[in-house]
Amino acid sequence: MGFVIFMVIGAYLLISFGVMAWAISYAKKSGKGAIRWGMGAALVMFLIPCWDWIPTVVVHKYYCEKEAGFWVYKTLEQWKVENPGVMETLVENPISIKHVGNGNDFTDTIELNQRFAHVHRFKGPLKFNLWRIETEIRDIKNGEVIAREIDFSTSQERRRAGWSGWKFWLDSERCSVESHRDNGSFGKITTQFGGAIK
Repeated sequence: MGFVIFMVIGAYLLISFGVMAWAISYAKKSGKGAIRWGMGAALVMFLIPCWDWIPTVVVHKYYCEKEAGFWVYKTLEQWKVENPGVMETLVENPISIKHVGNGNDFTDTIELNQRFAHVHRFKGPLKFNLWRIETEIRDIKNGEVIAREIDFSTSQERRRAGWSGWKFWLDSERCSVESHRDNGSFGKITTQFGGAIK
């Protein structure tokens, strides 16, 4: 697949250089500014496949700054004080995913133990193929959200991206939220409330 992509890019670059050469030649024959016509042709050839690059970067940056983040609403210690002796009775469940939804909008729920669930919501594509990823640790008994992470991706390299999946230059996997990694804050919260740490 990678070879085909490089061949298509190479062919498009050759066509682009041909269009630029034609524009410069036409401008010289017509007594017009060759540099201006050459740059104009280059811009048009760039915008044909990449017109959405700048808006995608801007939209991703906006949502990362305005909505993305990681919040802990209740620490393990606070929960233990409110629910004395309960954490010691919890046993980790075997991994089983409850999937609700279809296509690009879905929610996956994993019951970590008898009291807590890891809820993962995926929604998209939104504006300029933006994908919203929301993850929560939730108290099953009362629905209380213990911790939440909101992240955004503009990844084109996923099967859900459809026709735009080949636009590798738009691939921005996540915001600069460190907590989505396994060794980050959200991973630690999941481990704590999952019952592995008492």
